[in-house]
Amino acid sequence: MKVNLKKLLSMGLVIASIAAVIGIAFSNSELEDAWQALGALQPVWVLGIFGCWFVYMFFDALSGWIYLRREGFKISLGRAVNACLIGFYYSNVTPSSAGGQPMQVNSLRKAGIPVGYGTMTATIRFVCNQFAICAMSMIFWMLNRNFVLQQLGDKVWLARLGWAINFAGVPLCLMAAFQRNLIQRIAAWVIRLGKKIHLVKDEEGALVTTTNVLDTYHTALLDLARRPLQILVQLLCSCISLLGLIGAIYFVYHAFGFSGTPWYQLLTISFLLYISACYTPLPGASGAQEGGFLLYYDGIIPGDRIGLALLVWRFFTYYMFLIVGVVDVILDKVLISMENRRKKQKIDGQP
Repeated sequence: MKVNLKKLLSMGLVIASIAAVIGIAFSNSELEDAWQALGALQPVWVLGIFGCWFVYMFFDALSGWIYLRREGFKISLGRAVNACLIGFYYSNVTPSSAGGQPMQVNSLRKAGIPVGYGTMTATIRFVCNQFAICAMSMIFWMLNRNFVLQQLGDKVWLARLGWAINFAGVPLCLMAAFQRNLIQRIAAWVIRLGKKIHLVKDEEGALVTTTNVLDTYHTALLDLARRPLQILVQLLCSCISLLGLIGAIYFVYHAFGFSGTPWYQLLTISFLLYISACYTPLPGASGAQEGGFLLYYDGIIPGDRIGLALLVWRFFTYYMFLIVGVVDVILDKVLISMENRRKKQKIDGQP
C-alpha cells in the first residue's frame, strides 16, 4: 500500500471518528439543547481540563529533556516540547501509533540530537509509561474492585484483557535488556513465519530493522538500569504525565455539574478505559475509546449528557493534540526553512 494511501485512510478514520462523536453528542433525543448545555459548562473546571492536557504533554516532554541533558546535550525545554508535540501528533494519526516515535526522533535529530540518543529517549519513555500505567491501573483497580465489578459487571473482562495486553510489554521490555539473544531468536522466528504466510515481504530487511531496534532497546535499558535515580525521575514524570491524561475525566464530570461519584472512582474507570482501548490498532484508538467511554461511564454520567461529556473529554484528550500538532508541524517546517536560509546566506557571504 502506498504511503499516500495510508495517510488518506488514517485521516479518513480520524474524520469518521470526529463525525461519529459529534453525531452521538448532538443526536440524543433526550437532550433538548446541546449548545445550551455546552455553554453552561463551568469555566473553572474547563480550565482544569486544559490543565490536564498541559500536564500530560509537559511532563512527557520534561522527562525526555532531563534524559538528554543528563547525557550532555544542550537542548532547550522548548525544543523538547516541540519534539513531544510532533510525536503526539503522528501517534494520533497513524495506526497503532506507529509514526509517533520515528517522527519524534527525527525532530530531535533536527535539533542536533543523534538518532541513537533520540531513539533511546523515545524508548525510555515507552518503557517507563508501560510500567507506570500497569502499576497505577492495578492499584486503583484493587482499591476499588467492588465498585469496578458493580459498574462494569460482565464487561469487566475487557479491562482484564486490556491490562494483560499492556502488561505483556513489561516483561518483553525487560527481556530485551537482559535476554537480548532470546528475544532476537523469537523475533526471527516470527519474521520467518510472516514470510511463509505472506505477511512479510522482505525477510532480510525486517531482520535488520528488528535487530537495530532491539540493539537500541538493549543499550537504553541497560544504561538506565545503572542509574537508579534516573529511573525514579523518569517513572515520576511518567506517573504525573499519565495522571494528567487520566484525570481529565474528573474535570469533565464536574464541568457539567455532575455529582455523586468520588474522584478515585472516576479515575479508576478512566484507567481501565485507557488500558482497554489503547492497544487498538487504529489512529488514536478511534472507536474503542468512544465506545468504551459510553460503556464504562454508563450510569455514572446521565444518559442525556453522556454524548456531550464524550465530546468534551475526547476533544481535550485527542482532538486538541491534532490541532496543536498540526500547528507545531507547520511551525517546525517554517523555522527549519528560515534556519536553512540563514545558513545559506552566511555561506554566500550575504548580510
